[in-house]
This record gives sequence, C-alpha cells and structure tokens, in this order.
Amino acid sequence: MYDETQMKIINAAMELIMEKGYASTTTKDIAKSAGINECTIFRKFKGKKEIVLSAMELPQWNPCLEETDFKACGDVKSDLISFSRTYMEKVTPQMVRISIGLRTPELYDATADGIMKVPQTFKKVLNNYFKALQKQGKLTGADTEALSMQFVSMNFGFVFLDASFNGRLTKLNKERYIESSVEIFVRGLGLE
Repeated sequence: MYDETQMKIINAAMELIMEKGYASTTTKDIAKSAGINECTIFRKFKGKKEIVLSAMELPQWNPCLEETDFKACGDVKSDLISFSRTYMEKVTPQMVRISIGLRTPELYDATADGIMKVPQTFKKVLNNYFKALQKQGKLTGADTEALSMQFVSMNFGFVFLDASFNGRLTKLNKERYIESSVEIFVRGLGLE
C-alpha cells in the first residue's frame, strides 16, 4: 500500500504527534525524524494532514476494533472479562496517546469519526450483549445503554490513565484490574 519512504514518514509523524501533539509537529521535524529531506514529504504526501489520515488506515496506528473481535461463551463474568481483554489488547496506551494527539481543531472533522469508531463498536457489542441477557431473563429492569457506557468507561478509564501516567498511578496490572472490575460489575448486576 505504502512504500518504504512513505512508511518512514508516517511512523515518524505519528511518533512525533504522540510526543508533541499535532500542532507542534512540523514537516521539518518529521523529515528529520524519518531521515529524509523535507521536500520528500511533499512528493509523497500533500502535507501533514494527509500523513495522519494515511496512518489511520494502518493497523499499527488504528485499533481496527470490529464487532467480530468479541466472543461470548454464555457465562456473563467470563464474557465480560473476555470483552475487556479484547478491548485492551486493541486499545493500547500508544493508541490512546495517538487519539489524544489527533484531537486538535485542525484535524477534528477529518479524524473524529475514525477515533469514535472504536468506542462505538465496543458500546454496540455490549449493548447487544446486555439486551440478549434481558431477553434470556437474566437481566431485568436495566438500561442497557447506561450499562454499556459504564463498561466502556470503566475499560477506557484504565487504558487512558495508564497511557497518561505510564503506569505510575497504580501498581495494579491490567489483568488484575480486568478481573476485579468485572467481578464488581457483575456483582452489581446481581449476576454472580
């Protein structure tokens, strides 16, 4: 899809955006980091925005979370643990830092839908799952949209804080967090 030089440019740009943000990253910085001449950037891309949009198509810069990534076995606690693991395997601290770096007025219109696709996909999977539990009579009187948002927020919160503070906020590892938070969530639903 992209040649070696384009990949050097894309990777350098995205690394710099994670570090400095979009507005503070210049094509001169990108060229220096990629080990190329600045004019090469403009031979390969129209500009910085096109580099970012190109990167968002690549799996190393986009979680590419799909509904089919989530597998359920029928046990609520096991399913929700599996859902959390899947989410956190795809939405890494790097992905969070990239999404933060891309939330700038210059890019918002072009990147917002792509960034929002990940939580929308996760929320949809969860909402469908909770609705299925309601149909089975396992979950009664619950607002599935609210439950879905709580679960998305619980998972995103951990990844966001881990990405923001590089593991300095808590010594709790991802797996222990997932198991503990899902246990509390399931207990709160009365589905133990």
